[in-house]
Amino acid sequence: MPTTRTLILMRHAKSAYPGGVRDHDRPLADRGRREAGLAGQWLSARFATIDEVLCSTATRTSETLAATGLVPPVKLSAEIYDATPDEVLKQVRTVADTVRTLLVVGHAPAMPGLAMELAGDGSDTAALDRLRSRFPTAAIAVLESETPWSELDLGDSRLVAFHIPRD
Repeated sequence: MPTTRTLILMRHAKSAYPGGVRDHDRPLADRGRREAGLAGQWLSARFATIDEVLCSTATRTSETLAATGLVPPVKLSAEIYDATPDEVLKQVRTVADTVRTLLVVGHAPAMPGLAMELAGDGSDTAALDRLRSRFPTAAIAVLESETPWSELDLGDSRLVAFHIPRD
């Protein structure tokens, strides 16, 4: 019987733009902390366990993850910062197959791009339409697949949910 794996792709929450701070080091804005908290509530209500997190090394992604309140094992990945969808997919392919639910916290355009590229047959068409129209800060795409992480490829997943956490 094939094992279903869940890939959660989350864009970092709204960041601030303080003067003199390089892009990699930008912190979250107050709105971003609120939205990340709402994202964490949504994720906690839907997933009993998130086995692992791949998180960009950017300050705003680490702060997003912290504000969700989730506490799974975290692997920081410099390769996710300023990445293409294919570069993020390469990182996902390194995850152990014992991981059933993986959260990736990253950036646009990689998060929305990868979600659209992975979504294949059986995807929720309404969720896919919403994802295609916009993938704002703190948005979450949830994909499922029976393909092992190491073999995951374009079109191998089903988009089962798309959520934008807002007050």
